[in-house]
Amino acid sequence: MDNAKKTKGIIALDADGVLLDYHASYALAWKKAFGVLPAVKDPLAYWPIDRWSVQRVTGDELERFRQCFNMEFWSTIPALPGALEACHLLKNAGYNLVCVSALKQTYRLSRLQNIRDHGFPIDDVVATEHSDADTSPKAKALSTLKPVAFVDDYLPYFRGVPANIHMALIIREPNGSPNIGDELNNISSSHSDLMEFANWWIHRAPDAES
Repeated sequence: MDNAKKTKGIIALDADGVLLDYHASYALAWKKAFGVLPAVKDPLAYWPIDRWSVQRVTGDELERFRQCFNMEFWSTIPALPGALEACHLLKNAGYNLVCVSALKQTYRLSRLQNIRDHGFPIDDVVATEHSDADTSPKAKALSTLKPVAFVDDYLPYFRGVPANIHMALIIREPNGSPNIGDELNNISSSHSDLMEFANWWIHRAPDAES
């Protein structure tokens, strides 16, 4: 109970693109499926299929590729530079960290193992399967968690998130990015990566710590 009183609240963190380098693992999955590690085509591409020199596959080849996105894949994605240090900064500042990821429930424990293997001080993973609905698949979980802040790198995942939650968007590779348009007006802050957010949140946003 004493620890609960001391905490400044929960910060909810997305995984791929915030904590973990999905781009790198995508290339390794391609190599596993087809025997060739793809070269970088566009280092500023938001989506991995545009970043790597790969072709769109269909039929049996697509199924072979999909089979590589298994429990091993979701438990071995490398951490993004600075993400671990950023999480420790937030944890040491008094926040509890929870990963909220648009991921099939089947792979929730694989993702939890992945972040724990990296040493992330994250209490749990909440899996919210992807949806094409107008409201973010993460909105319901966030309404339940009631974090003081939510950090994601995909603008549509802020749709329907309660307005009292600080919404921090990670602005990463610009080419083909969905992080454009009028919905940017709904974001509370934007940052180049999780480390920039952590430093800003701790040192420049005292109101967010209430």
